[in-house]
Amino acid sequence: MTGDSAALAAALKRFEGLYPDVIHLSLGRVETALEALGRPQDRLPPVIHVAGTNGKGSTSAFMRAMAEAAGLKVHVFTSPHLVRFNERIRLAGEIVDDERLISWLNRTYEAIKGHEITHFEATTATALLAFSEVPADLLILEVGLGGRYDATNVIEQPALCVITPVDFDHKAFLGSDLRKIAGEKAGIIRPGRPVLSAIQRKVCDEVITAEAEKQGAPLYKLKAHYIDAMPDHLGLIGEHQRANAALAAMAMQLFGNSTRIPQDAIFEGARTATWPARMQRLKDGPLTALVPGKEVWLDGGHNPHAARAIARHLKKQEGTTALVSAMLASKDATGFFLPFRTLRPPVFTVPNAPGHRAADPGELVDAAATAGLEAKACDSLEAGLKAAAATGADRILICGSLYLAGEVLSKNGEDPV
Repeated sequence: MTGDSAALAAALKRFEGLYPDVIHLSLGRVETALEALGRPQDRLPPVIHVAGTNGKGSTSAFMRAMAEAAGLKVHVFTSPHLVRFNERIRLAGEIVDDERLISWLNRTYEAIKGHEITHFEATTATALLAFSEVPADLLILEVGLGGRYDATNVIEQPALCVITPVDFDHKAFLGSDLRKIAGEKAGIIRPGRPVLSAIQRKVCDEVITAEAEKQGAPLYKLKAHYIDAMPDHLGLIGEHQRANAALAAMAMQLFGNSTRIPQDAIFEGARTATWPARMQRLKDGPLTALVPGKEVWLDGGHNPHAARAIARHLKKQEGTTALVSAMLASKDATGFFLPFRTLRPPVFTVPNAPGHRAADPGELVDAAATAGLEAKACDSLEAGLKAAAATGADRILICGSLYLAGEVLSKNGEDPV
């Protein structure tokens, strides 16, 4: 699921021929590409660079909504996409159209052909080229993986760096040492540039504080009273979103030292922000029609930290929930299911979206059983939904993978806009 047109799919596919045989974590490849493109990273609007394990997308969505409520034009770069590749690049408020995106992709390819580069690095370079050529007041730039060696980490003078909660994820690349993971996230901190951190585990807080001191970067930390000050009703559902909204609000106040973002715009953005596949209730569509009368919810959370937030939200809801889940093979499936053990929802595991290294549904059944849950493997998403509905649960939650979330939105006719 890369886009609506064959031409866009072809433009994206050309980069696959440039893959290095062995991918070392490095900024060298993307820096070479950006030099060939004339250093577009030097011609960007003020940048808020966002790293962390969970909450990057939601915090970025809140920041965008707050800035737009203040009348600013906002670029946003996020990953992965859910249904269309275009979702990754939002230009002055609008998802990039195929025609312009193909043009920028072709220019990037012509500049870098013959060089080794990963797909994410090449498309990040393309995004920075696009952002440099369309006027805006702010660019919210989300890290793809890690931070220190992520392709987005080429901004020398960000207006602000934001680090959302750090936890375990991407163990194949970042390992299972939380101190090391925090160090990778803190790698976006730049000398003398302000950095804002979410409420963190003690070890992560220590690492981020030490890196900020090393870089001479003013460090601000989210405080509980910011969370308490958020409006009662937020645009994104779940108690954990209050912390994401508060982090975004504090970021806007820090960024607003020069742009004067008013308090009423911050509150308006907190109330109106949207971000697909984050405790999203699905509308009437082909998928929900398979389970008439049932609430069907979707969340792309895929690691233990995200699962804890989802479980806390479900505990506050009336009635019962059944889970339909798929995951990548690289994820900690048992760790994902453990937070649900006191709720004891029936779990129905399904294949993940095609084209990804998915966990086998049978292996996910074993992981759920290890976490103390009863689970059954199903041969399709549709079969999983019907089996979940047959339990009599009041609601069905589809979760465990952003790639699964994209498939769900596509099949239900709810492409992100």
